[in-house]
Amino acid sequence: MKKRYLISTIMVILCFAATAIAGPAATKDECVVRCHEAASMVTAKGVEEAAKLIGDPQGPFVWKDSYVFMMNLEGKMVAHPFQPELTKKDHVLLYTDPTDKALFVHFVNLAKNVGHGWVEYMWPKPGKSTPSKKITYIYRVPDTDYFVGAGVYVGGMMY
Repeated sequence: MKKRYLISTIMVILCFAATAIAGPAATKDECVVRCHEAASMVTAKGVEEAAKLIGDPQGPFVWKDSYVFMMNLEGKMVAHPFQPELTKKDHVLLYTDPTDKALFVHFVNLAKNVGHGWVEYMWPKPGKSTPSKKITYIYRVPDTDYFVGAGVYVGGMMY
């Protein structure tokens, strides 16, 4: 009896430890809320100040295993907290995922034509090099040529 109790206790501890190490995964609802918050900040503080906050890997738009990024309708990455090198490019429209999907073209077209919605593609999790399936919510900042996006990785947590 003591052995079964000990094994059960160890299993419970291991489950809690695995959860603590893995951390919680972001939800689609959180992505929508964070995008709307970021868009409101762009409107209130301007593109330059918003880009600083959105591009900060320790900032308010990085949470759990997700983050907000910002682009313009010409395909220029304005802010990205984990791949700031993308902001140095004139545009990122020629980038494709491993399935040859031009994800940034899809983002821009969705922002221009609909204003908001979801795009599915492959992208590496922060700190990783292997792409994982991801779905990203795109939201156009009202009355501007900018949009923000945030996504969730499908099929598991980041860490």
